[in-house]
Amino acid sequence: MTVVTRFAPSPTGFLHVGSARTALFNWLYARHHGGKFLLRLEDTDRKRSTEEAVSAIIDGLRWLNLDWDDGIVRQSERMERHAEVAQRLLKESKAYHCYCTPEELAEMRDAARERGSPVLYDGRWRYRDPSEAPTHVSPTVRIKSPLSGETVIKDHVQGTVTFANQQLDDMVLLRSDGTPTYMLSVVADDHDMGVTHVIRGDDHLNNAARQTILFQALGWTVPEFAHVPLIHGADGAKLSKRHGAVGVEAYREDGYLPEALRNYLVRLGWSHGDDELFTTEQAVEWFDLNHLGRGAARFDVDRLQNVNVHYIQRAQDDRLVEMIRDRLAKRCGRDLRDRDLERLKAAMPELKPRSKLIPELIENSLFIIHDRPIEIDEKAAKLLTLDAKSLLRDLAEVLETLEDWNQSTVETAIRGYVAEKEIKLGSVAQPLRAGLTGRTISPGIFEVLTILGKEESLGRMSDAVKA
Repeated sequence: MTVVTRFAPSPTGFLHVGSARTALFNWLYARHHGGKFLLRLEDTDRKRSTEEAVSAIIDGLRWLNLDWDDGIVRQSERMERHAEVAQRLLKESKAYHCYCTPEELAEMRDAARERGSPVLYDGRWRYRDPSEAPTHVSPTVRIKSPLSGETVIKDHVQGTVTFANQQLDDMVLLRSDGTPTYMLSVVADDHDMGVTHVIRGDDHLNNAARQTILFQALGWTVPEFAHVPLIHGADGAKLSKRHGAVGVEAYREDGYLPEALRNYLVRLGWSHGDDELFTTEQAVEWFDLNHLGRGAARFDVDRLQNVNVHYIQRAQDDRLVEMIRDRLAKRCGRDLRDRDLERLKAAMPELKPRSKLIPELIENSLFIIHDRPIEIDEKAAKLLTLDAKSLLRDLAEVLETLEDWNQSTVETAIRGYVAEKEIKLGSVAQPLRAGLTGRTISPGIFEVLTILGKEESLGRMSDAVKA
């Protein structure tokens, strides 16, 4: 059997991190088994579904590198097929027309609430003769659900879950206007797409019982289910906007790498021993349904940030430069030159350990691309006293003599200078940092001098002395 999973979001908004985790679990399971991962847009709610949301979902999946097989299925384009399935059930007497008016259904609900009973359809049109049908009512189509016994779901996460059929009423398959309901569409699409495993949030567990009844009525193979607990916030409540950003795009904009978010999400509800950090290849190799937890996972932004630190430090320097170049150009008001890009790449080994998020990496990189004279912030300016400027002037004369400019020669020259002057290294390093970067915090001063190069370093020192 070829494993086939699917991710079936409703395109009514951004790609929620919980939905992204669902997509990730389905993707990993399919890739682990060499199967297929399919994408279906459940866009039959025409009032709420938007093309902007479709784009957000697709962009989010692509950013997370969750590639899908085959084309994208749009549920709205398959409504004729869904209606055809309902008509088949009618012909086989496994479904029937219901002529209840909205007022009758409202009375039914109110009566059930007064009795303290579950709000269920009472089946009043299940056995009535169609000749009794009122002419002014357009009927719905309802399935004939089993009236007794149990529907059993053998779930990979929740275990065996049993539903009394008496609590599962005759659900609507086609509305009075002929449009299919969610339940019918999902079952028809899962069957036609060959879905073998449905991995989704446990808020769909009740749906699994109703969908199983429909699969069985049609004589179709019921897919295997895995209903995963929803993600909660730090306070234990269902993750929502009040806990902060919940959309994938927001984390992208905040400066997280896709592999970091992917790694973090897969550990929310799934485990592989004590492993916290692992490659995508390892995740594909290890992922199974047996280690999905039954308890709700809590989203911890601090832990996600720590994971991001790990991946930033291991990211290729060229890739990080490409990620930040446009925003750096915007900050400095010009396109970056080849010299800027070369310096940025050379600086990455020093900048990466100091950056938790991409915006921090951008901020820490600004000193490299600023045109002379660079702007010196208030704290740094306080370090450029008259005595400090005198030291920088003398030090510049020493550094000017260096024919070979590298970290080793620069460090040797500066240490020789402070030894000769009988001063502490900090006495010259701090004002030197201020003059070269405009700040009091930066990579090591010897590394900064090496990154900027001889001409730029001496030029900035001269500017600082004159300031």
